[in-house]
Amino acid sequence: MQFFPAALQDLADHFARLPGIGGKTAQRLAFHVLELPLEDAQAFADAILEAKKSVHTCPCCQNITDREICPICDDDSRDKDVICVVAEPKDVIAMERSREFHGVYHVLHGVISPLNHVTQEDIRIRELLKRVSTGTVKEVIMATNPDTEGEATAMYISRLLRPMEIKVTRLAYGVPVGSQLEYADEVTLSRALEGRQEI
Repeated sequence: MQFFPAALQDLADHFARLPGIGGKTAQRLAFHVLELPLEDAQAFADAILEAKKSVHTCPCCQNITDREICPICDDDSRDKDVICVVAEPKDVIAMERSREFHGVYHVLHGVISPLNHVTQEDIRIRELLKRVSTGTVKEVIMATNPDTEGEATAMYISRLLRPMEIKVTRLAYGVPVGSQLEYADEVTLSRALEGRQEI
């Protein structure tokens, strides 16, 4: 038995395909869209279509942009000798919020994950190797997540870069600011000890 009109159910089904959206949230979103004035619903639909049409990957760093080259690659004040490798475009935003990194980025668009059928061929490693082979890069910072897939991806890329004789580093990580040592797991504490610095 169908409880909702077919068009509303179809809209809810589309919302449910979005990451992190369950069935009930999808229904709430569908009802919200249904309650919008027609011009607001049209503006929402237009925004989706415009983003799909105008946003693409930067040919240099693979980050998303609506320009020919992304603003970071196009910025002459950035240090082009240092590349920070991240898994997703949202990671660039996180790094930029720190205002500490002044180099450029390379976005992989995923990490190696055999369980999810993602291999090294499915992410943008080839493009990174091409950038590094120009000979101007001095350091590559691996900033993938400190989980199994992120670590495996970082190790795989570092092995590929080793023959090119450039410095490959990994982001230090450990005990988060504001947390308590008693709640930190063994791996986090081990990494925090390895990455300790003189004060």
